[in-house]
Amino acid sequence: MSQDREIRCFDYVNHPYDQVRAALSNDPVALFHRATQAAATRAGDVASALHVNIGGFDISTDIAITVDGIVELPGSVTSPPSIRLQIAWEGADKPRLFPFMKAELSAYRLTAHETQLDFAGNYDPPLGALGDAVDAVLTHRLAEASVHRFLADIAAHLKTELSRSDN
Repeated sequence: MSQDREIRCFDYVNHPYDQVRAALSNDPVALFHRATQAAATRAGDVASALHVNIGGFDISTDIAITVDGIVELPGSVTSPPSIRLQIAWEGADKPRLFPFMKAELSAYRLTAHETQLDFAGNYDPPLGALGDAVDAVLTHRLAEASVHRFLADIAAHLKTELSRSDN
């Protein structure tokens, strides 16, 4: 029986939390699309996709991403204010052949001019027992790499987008 696999990663945006929060809360699906599209264009691809580079080869797949909720938490004495986006994605073309991901993307202030992005998600490998076996050997590393790349693309896009709005 398949069992959910956890993936966690983080990145930073060198802009104030309030700017990052506003960008994430204003049509986050469009933001994710722009960020992955820009990264795909830089990689020479035209698709909006999760992607990972292995041995010089760029492997990618189109995804259908949804935001199931956005929660803003006020700061307290022990923690800064934060925004949490409940997201999910699956393969756009062949969802049964691609892991289904449910995750939380959080952002919170580190300093006056730096915001941390945290990704915590779980996915269930497709194809039952065969998928579990392949995941243990190979696809978990691919899933981790693609999630790290996804978050790095979001952070890079936010840095660029917010720098333009500063000018």
